[in-house]
Amino acid sequence: MTAMMKMSVMNVSPAAAARVRGLLATADEGKGLRVSVEKGGCAGMSYRMEIAEPKKGDEIIEVDGGRVIIDSAAVLYLLGTTMDVKTTQFSSTLVFENPNQTSACGCGESVELKPADPEKLAAASAISGS
Repeated sequence: MTAMMKMSVMNVSPAAAARVRGLLATADEGKGLRVSVEKGGCAGMSYRMEIAEPKKGDEIIEVDGGRVIIDSAAVLYLLGTTMDVKTTQFSSTLVFENPNQTSACGCGESVELKPADPEKLAAASAISGS
């Protein structure tokens, strides 16, 4: 019987890790980019990011010298998500590729999310060999 590996709440692309490192370059030691989900916007929920220290129960992802902190209340909404960077001619921003997103508003400021089913994610991960 093999030991069960802990599944990471969220994947962080190399480009997003570089952006997080840049954001944290002048932050106090121990802080990270805290990601949470809050009610609001026309689709019902929106992502919120801030430079902060972890709180009790938060998930911490250390990646390439950067620290991403997942708010404990957002974990089920962010399971399986990949944080990446989207760059256009006029802007560059952190984006979330979230399998738990069921819709988004037209302006792109809010999303509708359903909580993930950790058992289904674990089964899918086992099947794909991840």
